[in-house]
Amino acid sequence: MSEQVAEQESAGQQAIRVMVVDDHPMWRDAVARDLAAAGFDVVATAGDGEQAVRRAQAAAPDVLVLDLNLPAKPGVQVCKELVASFPALRVLVLSASGEHADVLEAVKSGATGYLLKSASTDELTDAVRRTAVGDPVFTPGLAGLVLGEYRRLASEPAPAADTNEPKAPELTDRETEVLRLVAKGLSYKQIAERLVISHRTVQNHVQNTLGKLQLHNRVELVRYAIERGLDDE
Repeated sequence: MSEQVAEQESAGQQAIRVMVVDDHPMWRDAVARDLAAAGFDVVATAGDGEQAVRRAQAAAPDVLVLDLNLPAKPGVQVCKELVASFPALRVLVLSASGEHADVLEAVKSGATGYLLKSASTDELTDAVRRTAVGDPVFTPGLAGLVLGEYRRLASEPAPAADTNEPKAPELTDRETEVLRLVAKGLSYKQIAERLVISHRTVQNHVQNTLGKLQLHNRVELVRYAIERGLDDE
């Protein structure tokens, strides 16, 4: 049993609510069965993009396991619409494509992580658990690609500052320290071990920072930190 699941059970929390979206019925049903067997609450499934948006709005999952290649509406559009409507939703893309363009487009649309369909059942269940708490989860080799893209974007000239724009909120020393480690790509568990604090405390610091900066998820937080050079400190 993972540390995060143990924390949930000890805190009496409900099972993570998951929705599976894929246009291949056998694959979709198999993933849903595997996740249910691992203790997740599979609240809905869908076979096309339009259906996915409707059912996700009704079922309110914590994590959306989403294929990109969907009829009616592409997966990136599904992700963009749902994350815009439900900022707390975490999206884990589960795709057969490892093309860099697909990965970057998915992340830019709001996906928290990206896993290839060649992943094992254990890798998938672990990825869903980590995605639920906001950890960015990527098939090996893809995380560096995403961080590299953020660095490239951060190096581009910034738009002219609005003199009427309110001053950026100040973070505490601990929040800044956690943000710096997030920008370096460390997981919440690794940050907790590095700072000798609990996993829950790390989550609380991240949530407080998101609120202060008016950001929606860890992906946006990483980009914010990289733009300010915190990953190089």
